[in-house]
Amino acid sequence: MDTACLNQTISLYRPIGPGQLQAILDSGSRRFPDRKTNQKFFYPLLHEAFAHFIARHWQLRNSGVGYVTMFEVRQSFVQDLPIFRMGGPEHQEYRIEAQSLPCLNDNIVGKISVIAVYKQDKAAVNREQFGALVAN
Repeated sequence: MDTACLNQTISLYRPIGPGQLQAILDSGSRRFPDRKTNQKFFYPLLHEAFAHFIARHWQLRNSGVGYVTMFEVRQSFVQDLPIFRMGGPEHQEYRIEAQSLPCLNDNIVGKISVIAVYKQDKAAVNREQFGALVAN
């Protein structure tokens, strides 16, 4: 197999709440936490805009703060996975079975970065303003 193909990555996005953020930070910003028993899938998103939408309209409402994370994963890990479309063209996601999440974590290249924060005052804190937790 061509080693150049093995080194190619794709950027994915994941909206999260404060509990997941703490677990990610506890891992050195290298792993997503295991899914809860009733959560069958992990849903990384293909488009940043969709992650911002979910962080604003779901995470913020449910936990008072929403974070958008970005991470690089080896293309070889996702290349054969189906992409699910949940509405418009930017509403695309992978569905990683919960038991496969450790394998996804093993295929993350670099660190998981926090690229935006949404708080109750509706103001977004962008990458430049949130530098303390942005992991590069």
